[in-house]
This record gives sequence, C-alpha cells and structure tokens, in this order.
Amino acid sequence: MVPRKSAQKNPLWWTELSDAELLKVPMCELNLSLDKTPILGRLERVQQELKEKSLKFKPHYWLSDEWFCPDGIPGIAIPFYLAHPRLERLERAQMYEVEGGDEAWCLKILRHEIGHAIENAYRLRLRKKRRKVFGSTSVPYPKYYSPRPYSKRFVLHLDSWYAQSHPDEDFAETFAVWLTPNSDWSARYEGWPALKKLRYVNEVMQELQGVAPLVKTRKTVDMLSTLTKTLGEHYEARRSHYASEHPSFYDKDLRMLFSEAPEYRKNKLAKQFIQQKKKHLRTVVSRWTGSYQYMIQRVIDAMTTRCEDLELRLVHPEEYTLEQFVVLLTVQTMNYLHSGRHRVAL
Repeated sequence: MVPRKSAQKNPLWWTELSDAELLKVPMCELNLSLDKTPILGRLERVQQELKEKSLKFKPHYWLSDEWFCPDGIPGIAIPFYLAHPRLERLERAQMYEVEGGDEAWCLKILRHEIGHAIENAYRLRLRKKRRKVFGSTSVPYPKYYSPRPYSKRFVLHLDSWYAQSHPDEDFAETFAVWLTPNSDWSARYEGWPALKKLRYVNEVMQELQGVAPLVKTRKTVDMLSTLTKTLGEHYEARRSHYASEHPSFYDKDLRMLFSEAPEYRKNKLAKQFIQQKKKHLRTVVSRWTGSYQYMIQRVIDAMTTRCEDLELRLVHPEEYTLEQFVVLLTVQTMNYLHSGRHRVAL
C-alpha cells in the first residue's frame, strides 16, 4: 500500500495501485471532484435540454457511491467511478460493466434522475392529479420487483422495465422519455395507456416554463468525502445486493447442447467453452434482457459448475454451440421475468 503521506504531494496517489491494493482504500481518501471530468459535458448537455424546454430548473451534483436523488432534494449524486478512468477500470473488473460509462447510457440515467430532482424542486408529488396518474409516492419501495415485459402501461427507458418498480420511478422514467430530444413520444406510445402519463408530464412541464423552483436547497447526501467504507466493502455489498437471486438451470437444458457420452470424450469441455465465451454471453444477454451483467455471470458460473460436475463436452461446432447457448441463457432469464419468479433488485 502506498503511504498516506504521499497524498500531500499527489492527491491521486492511488492511481498506480493494483486492484487488490485499491480495494483497501477508503472512499473518502480518493480526493475526487467533478471538475475537469468527462461527465461535465454530459451535465451541460442535459442542462441545455432543460433550457430548450424553457425550464428554469438547474439541479446540483456531487460525487457519491452510486446514482441517486435524495427525497426532497433537487440534486443528483454521481457515482465516483465516473470521475477517473482508473476507477472505471476497477468498476468493470468488479461488476463486469460500468453503469453510465458511455455517453448515451449516462445521458439516459441523468434524464431519469433529473425527473426525480424536478419533482423535488416543484413538490410535484403533493399534487392530487400526479398521485392519480402515477400512484402514491408513499408506497414503500420493494426490495425486489417482478416486471411484466409486455405491459404497455409504462414507458420504456432504462433497462429492467424500471418504470414498473415504484410510482416515483414511473414518473422519473416518463419524464426522461419526455425530455429526450427527438423521442417522438406521442407517436412512439400511440395506443399505449402510458401515453396518458406522458401527456400529463407534458402538461405539467408547460405549466412550469419560466417558473423558479420552490425548493432551492443545495444539500447533499452521502458525499464521497464523508464515506469511510473501503472500495472493497463497497463492492462486496453491491455484489451481494444484485446477486441475491438468480434462475436455476437444470441438467436437461445443458444436455440439449452438450453431452457426457463416451464418443465425445475428445471434444472440448463445456466448462472450458463457456469460460472462454463468458464476456460475449454477458454482453448479449444483458442487452436482450436488461439484467445486470453481474447477475448473469452468477448464472453462468452456476451452469459452468454443473457442466463440470456432469463432465459435459461439446457436440456441435463452436459457432453453432455459441448461438444456441445464448438462446438458452436468454430464454431461461425471460421465463423467470414472465413468471414473476425472477425478481429485480432495486
């Protein structure tokens, strides 16, 4: 570990540490700020989108351990890893993806969080019609929710059908669709019950054009500089949270594609094949199902272990096997989504 006194000469002394060493660093010692980071341009871009809608609202931002907008505060917490490339690499190593890491994904999340912040700024949750259209904000947040992928009562913005998780998330997702440039929401959602929600958001935002926010506090919550947990403790908690539940895979599903028959004993082990293709599998299935890559990797690990237990080997050419394995993994995930047995962690 690099001595702490080196921070006096180099505030970012931790950038040259290995992952194992970096995980031991308390988050408050990262000495990070939003200044001169790539995300500043993205914050300016969504602010311009608000301006183009004639909204005077300007949220404040700070670094924390994840994306969130605290209740009653018209501001947004930005995850620390977006403030430095070294931390993005650690995030990817620990969680297999960087949430909001590319510009398009980041802008989608920002528009969603601005939806929460603007509700706080103008106290929209107190409005009777808002409660009628979206539901009460007092409904407790569930630890998990079971999405209905084909429901047309909700807009589609973030992955995992996030609008279905809670009335407040429904509003934030609807606002994000409304704010997105060139979204053409009136045509995109024609015939959907969700269109009523979009029209309500449009009506309220027109009413708020040129109106100063009612809530002007610049309060922050869980600012990075106050978090004493180590990066290792942070990631241990995140992995535990998102991997609490995953689908079960059965032997017959694996034997449809692989075999333990003697005639295939010279073929590649299924375990080895899956391990070689895991990155591709995670990426594709995450894109198709909206599930977190860490959750998908847990499923892949379980399948790999079972293939090893059964001593399964490839039967077909690798290209064909990969195509079919992607389908198998996707179908199993979607079956759980549809049945309600699969639950998405909030």
